[in-house]
Amino acid sequence: MSVLAEISGNIATVGYGLAAIGPAIGVAIVVGKTIESTARQPELAGKLQGMMWIGIAFTEMLALIGVATYFIFR
Repeated sequence: MSVLAEISGNIATVGYGLAAIGPAIGVAIVVGKTIESTARQPELAGKLQGMMWIGIAFTEMLALIGVATYFIFR
């Protein structure tokens, strides 16, 4: 006789958790490259920071799309 554990809930929450890893890695790359660029060209720090925030916003938009699709296809 085997006893199996019952899993209740929605697997979409696990999927979104895994999908959130992508934007997190994307933000890390954007910030890392901005720091690298600022080290190479310190006089462009202000312009690079503005572009970094735009890049972070677009990258985080992916996470928000993931939340929206969870509620749409739930």
